[in-house]
Amino acid sequence: MSVATDGFDVDPLSLGPVDSGTSILLTGEDADALQAVFSKLVAADDDERSIVLSTGSGGRAVQRDLNSARTGAGSRASVLTCEGPASGDDIQTVDDVSDLTRLGMDFSTLVASAQQGSGRFRSGIMLCSTIASEIEDTRSLYRFLNSNFLTELRRGDGIGVCAVDTSADIGADMSSTISGLQTSFSAHIEVEKTGLGQATLTVDGLDGEETVDVDL
Repeated sequence: MSVATDGFDVDPLSLGPVDSGTSILLTGEDADALQAVFSKLVAADDDERSIVLSTGSGGRAVQRDLNSARTGAGSRASVLTCEGPASGDDIQTVDDVSDLTRLGMDFSTLVASAQQGSGRFRSGIMLCSTIASEIEDTRSLYRFLNSNFLTELRRGDGIGVCAVDTSADIGADMSSTISGLQTSFSAHIEVEKTGLGQATLTVDGLDGEETVDVDL
């Protein structure tokens, strides 16, 4: 079993352990490839919990994706979703994704609850670009991430992943938005789909290789 000082295992992506407190901005134009890489990063190991904010998939679908990435990870996940019904304590729903105050409170509550059962956690937002498209000012997105999502990483033993579909229409310049987000995150992984079930990751801010070819 891992101890608190161990990094978070992301072996399926041929990357070294990710240090606690690391925040990863995950970007790319192919939503399916993004989802696959996101799940491999966020899927919890045996002594961890996953907390996922999902804007496009229901809670059960998120749990299935996590199971595909790591055996049993879906059962170790708490999901806050904009799609589908709530189910027990592990799947809760969001009424209005543009209400970032409420969204932040609900997400922080899930993180706190997850840490009661396991001190180590992996948190993620899939997709952050959907949130950006629903709000009037992207600056409020930066505030939401810094005051809630990224703050939780500084308080506990965890890593965080924020996925952005760069092909999405967010009502603002995508390049400028990505540049703005990069200033808040400690690492950046760009996902480029290169074939059926394959992608190339361009990695900045993590130990190990700068370019990695992976199977999805």
